[in-house]
Amino acid sequence: MSYHVKVIAGLIGTVLFLIFIGELSRSISHGFAGFWGGLPFMLIVIVVGLMAVYDYWEECVRRPKK
Repeated sequence: MSYHVKVIAGLIGTVLFLIFIGELSRSISHGFAGFWGGLPFMLIVIVVGLMAVYDYWEECVRRPKK
């Protein structure tokens, strides 16, 4: 797979994933659980989102050293 295809496909997938888990966290915090009930899940979502962005950077953006 070419470099540009990996960057674009990885960016689309990462952004869709971040939107999904972000909105899931928001709906839990604003819904039944309330802010304090949804806070642990929100912190987990932030950590997982940061890991997804780092993985995108490592796998798609950073060029391998030759």
